[in-house]
Amino acid sequence: MSPGPPEAPVAAPATGEPSPVAAPPAALEVLHRVFGYDAFRGDQAEIVAHVVGGGDALVLMPTGGGKSLCYQVPALVRDGVGVVISPLIALMQDQVDALAALGVRAAFLNSTQGAEERREVETALLAGELDLLYLAPERLAVGGTLDLLDRAPVALFAIDEAHCVSQWGHDFRPDYLRLTVLHERWPSVPRVALTATATAATRAEIVERLQLTGARQFVASFDRPNIQYRIVPKQQPVQQLIRLLRSEHPGDAGIVYCLSRNSVEKTADALVAEGIAALPYHAGLDAATRRRNQARFLREDGLVMVATIAFGMGIDKPDVRFVAHLDLPKSVEGYYQETGRAGRDGLPSTAWLAYGLQDVVQQRRMIDEGEGDVAHKRRQSQHLDAMLALCETIECRRVQLLNYFGQESSACGNCDTCLEPPESWDGTVAAQKLLSTVVRLQRERGQRFGAGATIDILLGRETDRTRQHQHDELRTFGIGQELGESEWRGVVRQLLAQGLLAVQGEYGTLGITEASAAVLDGSRPVRFRREPERVAKAAKRRAPGAELPEGARDLFEQLREWRAQTARDLGVPAYIVFGDATLRGIAVDRPRSLSQLAGISGVGEKKLADYGDAVLEVVGAATGGGSPETRGSEAPASETLGAEMFEPPPDAD
Repeated sequence: MSPGPPEAPVAAPATGEPSPVAAPPAALEVLHRVFGYDAFRGDQAEIVAHVVGGGDALVLMPTGGGKSLCYQVPALVRDGVGVVISPLIALMQDQVDALAALGVRAAFLNSTQGAEERREVETALLAGELDLLYLAPERLAVGGTLDLLDRAPVALFAIDEAHCVSQWGHDFRPDYLRLTVLHERWPSVPRVALTATATAATRAEIVERLQLTGARQFVASFDRPNIQYRIVPKQQPVQQLIRLLRSEHPGDAGIVYCLSRNSVEKTADALVAEGIAALPYHAGLDAATRRRNQARFLREDGLVMVATIAFGMGIDKPDVRFVAHLDLPKSVEGYYQETGRAGRDGLPSTAWLAYGLQDVVQQRRMIDEGEGDVAHKRRQSQHLDAMLALCETIECRRVQLLNYFGQESSACGNCDTCLEPPESWDGTVAAQKLLSTVVRLQRERGQRFGAGATIDILLGRETDRTRQHQHDELRTFGIGQELGESEWRGVVRQLLAQGLLAVQGEYGTLGITEASAAVLDGSRPVRFRREPERVAKAAKRRAPGAELPEGARDLFEQLREWRAQTARDLGVPAYIVFGDATLRGIAVDRPRSLSQLAGISGVGEKKLADYGDAVLEVVGAATGGGSPETRGSEAPASETLGAEMFEPPPDAD
């Protein structure tokens, strides 16, 4: 049995090289028996050994990297119950179902339960009948919760999505600030804080606010090599999205992020009108509708969720093939967190963003008009500047993205700037022309206009507005005809991104900045990105079993059909039964007996007992191998097909 790529966070060892640190024998036994894997990956063994030994830890791993094993295995090894603090009330049932499928005794306490159900969980906790208990941070403030935990032996505290403690972060949860009570009330119980998204500054804030000063920090690579990052000029974003889905992701599950509730509704309606199964999700929908739509997205194949950023944290669905943004994210951290929901199973996936001038104008204005003091607005501007730098870079996007998190890398070959390298051009004269127009409007006419009117002047257009304000008398009227309107809009966008132009007032008029003077007097050259004429090469679309030999491919599809029906019968997402990686292993090895099936990566003791006979029936029917009892002596197909081709690549996620 070899460790496979992540299928779901509840049972996913991180991919990459096997861990150089030996885990405690008891931890390896749990990994094998419960989760069906032979070895930990990356830092997992070292983290598990540290926590099993009673140490505190701060763990940073990308989405799909196997963070959950870092507390689930220690919770099963240590005496007592592992208490998991999670902000994801809407997903706790799925998390508990996934653990139950592995034979782990898990439960949750939250506001969705009635009094009788809560009493049953509390009784099981006090009777020592739980391995893991999930709580929302708000639950710790409910009277009696802390006293309840005092009466039960606690093996460890796991603080999931720990970046929520960062007050200026994209997912700030005030109740996370109260989690210092864990250290104060149970100082001898180990704590492990986990997140997929944190810069060095956010890490320091997590350590300070959770009193994890003495905790060991484990920082895995943030790279997700199976995700192709692409940022395109925004023209008609919904139509651009529809073309993307039709050409590259027909029938695939994905997430589309929009800035406003209204755009969520309109986009979802537009997709449905085009025959694409889509659902909306935003805070304006009633709770029952949000729960229903989220449940459908998790349980059904091929649905597109159109959502605000209110959706997505902790989503376990491993086969999300694309994440699209129709509006500019506010920060690189938010962008990374959201795009990381694609491709948790390690298969090729797309992170696609449509980005335009209006995005920059809107985000700048939201910061200027938003709440918060000067320091807060400066912090927001820094976040936006970093996001704009990612959008405007002519270098590898992955290099830029990883550099933001303090990690070095080389050009990836799997982003738009690598596949279709953009050119840069000397935009100093163009910048001077545009900035001079803005200055002359203000100084000679006392006027302020937005990008559209300014570009009309540069192009020498005779419009009602230019005639009304006699703009044809300006010295800059018509001096910019060497560029087209879209090119001038790119100039405005990139000047805004570089801080050489400002957005002012309610109507988004343009103004100069302190840095503009150096451009106007010629002491500061300006270079711009020229968009490539051709669209970046799309990721090669590959169905989950496309890389399998032909015989194994047919069996894989039959196993998927069996899994889908089994999941429907049980009322759980398909990945809780088995992930695609495990089904691929079964399709290649074609096990003839339960003992051979137990050797497939991801088949633990409980799943072998629950599904083993049924899986062998599917394999037998497809291969003509007879009943499960008569197939014990036949060699697995991997001996002739080469099982090594199905090992995860060293850097897959």
